[in-house]
Amino acid sequence: MYDLSLIIACYNEEPILIKNISKVMEVLDKTNLSYEIIFVDDCSKDRTREKIEEIMLMYKDKNLQKIFHKENIGRGGSVKDGIKIAKGKVTGYIDIDLEVGAEYIPEFVDAIKSGYDIAVAHRTYKLQIKSIDRWILTKGYHLLVEIILGLPYEDTEAGYKFFDTNKVLSMIDEIEDMRWFWDTEFMARAYLHNYKVKEILCIFIRRYERRSTVKTFPDSFNYFIRLLQFK
Repeated sequence: MYDLSLIIACYNEEPILIKNISKVMEVLDKTNLSYEIIFVDDCSKDRTREKIEEIMLMYKDKNLQKIFHKENIGRGGSVKDGIKIAKGKVTGYIDIDLEVGAEYIPEFVDAIKSGYDIAVAHRTYKLQIKSIDRWILTKGYHLLVEIILGLPYEDTEAGYKFFDTNKVLSMIDEIEDMRWFWDTEFMARAYLHNYKVKEILCIFIRRYERRSTVKTFPDSFNYFIRLLQFK
């Protein structure tokens, strides 16, 4: 068993994958943690799978695994599939665009080791004119989550979560949404299970190396509908 299983859910990550995974490994290798990295590709339309294969050849001395989906099932489903094969005492997943940097990983693992069941990023946005829209949407969504679901957390949607594998694993099967609402449902069910949650303040820096898959207005409307349905 490893100290940490880190899941990287991938969709069209070709331009950034090799560079950013090297940053992740650089951070992890400075710790005393034994770790594995699990890549889950959700039917990327670019050369992401080739890049994953390349990484696995480059780092043969590392504990790397891959899952290649036969059809697109969504980001949440990709994370779930990674969790199901994880062998770490602590399991975590991050967005490989590193808009929340890899340097925070050790702090999240330490939080779980200190007794928390779940550690989740609370994103604070670095001032960038181009990211004002995301900041507004994040704040608006938090308000809706608080009003509709009554959750006490500041940032349910952050794709930067770590947890005690044994304790939280059974909850994963309860999550019904396999796409972007997965993160909110994860936190809602964690609240219902009375899990001990630590929110860690992290700087969010918008990256522009690749085009975001987030469709601002349609996705916002879909999130609102999912909140009502889940309520």
